[in-house]
Amino acid sequence: MADAKVIPFDDDRTRGGAPRSGRRRSAGAARASGSTERENPVSPLPGARRAEDQPPAADDQPPTPPDSSSGGGGWDDRLARGLSFMRRRITGEYEVDEFGFDEELTEQVLMSLVRPLYEKYFRVEVKGIENIPSEGGALVVANHSGTLPLDGLMMQVAVHDQHPADRHLRLLAADLVFVLPVVSELARKAGHTLACAEDAEKLLRRGEVVGVMPEGFKGIGKPFSERYKLQRFGRGGFVSTALRAGVPIVPCSIVGAEEIYPMIGNSRTLARVLGFPYFPITPTFPWLGPLGAVPLPTKWTIQFGEPIETGGYPPEAADDPMLMFNLTDQVREQIQHTLYKLLVQRRSVFF
Repeated sequence: MADAKVIPFDDDRTRGGAPRSGRRRSAGAARASGSTERENPVSPLPGARRAEDQPPAADDQPPTPPDSSSGGGGWDDRLARGLSFMRRRITGEYEVDEFGFDEELTEQVLMSLVRPLYEKYFRVEVKGIENIPSEGGALVVANHSGTLPLDGLMMQVAVHDQHPADRHLRLLAADLVFVLPVVSELARKAGHTLACAEDAEKLLRRGEVVGVMPEGFKGIGKPFSERYKLQRFGRGGFVSTALRAGVPIVPCSIVGAEEIYPMIGNSRTLARVLGFPYFPITPTFPWLGPLGAVPLPTKWTIQFGEPIETGGYPPEAADDPMLMFNLTDQVREQIQHTLYKLLVQRRSVFF
């Protein structure tokens, strides 16, 4: 852990993360490239029968449709789907893409774990979701804050649950994420990958929606006194990647994350010992122990702005430093302006 370092998004080197294996599962084949590992489709549970296969009633009347009031066709169907899911996990009859993304596990389990925070605790309001295209690649660029990276997870749920096409947001993360036990494996399963230009461009060319937070640790670990003031966006590596892939850049502004852990101090000594980029001190942490790690229930707003098109630029534009600087500054200014606008409209931090 002490050797963990941040790889800048501008770095074009090949990532050195976990080995890649498998392909994306068939449900996402429309957005993936290449063939799948398994040719035999997963068969239903033994004895499970579809409604149209049921024998007719004795009086030749059509069978009564299942009660939809409980959702998903009743508890028996839910149980059957759950058992089928568990069987596939145990027998290995599921697929992941070359980055380790497990779409079925993400939709059935990981999203379900995070969704209560999104819907009930932070009560996230989403605006401008129509600015993310229904198909094809797009690069979502957002501000980063909150001491812990919960803003990335909330943005991921927002894109999947609110977008009409149920799109998945593939987040780019610092290498520290991929050296932490358990967290590393969960991040891979949820579709996150290392923040390097090679992986980002490959995902964008495959037609994925990719999310990046260029502030990195500078944004998430900034003191509470600098809340909603964007930090430096690096050297514009994300702009270069979008230009090479020819995809639109969608600015995203997140309000509410800054106040979940008001960071009033930073113990640099502990950070160096633990190998972290910072060690936060808040009004409740570490004074209250584990209770201090509970975030404050702030009200969140996530707004996706007007996309900035890059398809009209020639291929050599990706190597033009002046163009990258101008586009980077345009994206940063658009996010900052929207943050100020949302803050003016906000009635309260918690309502």
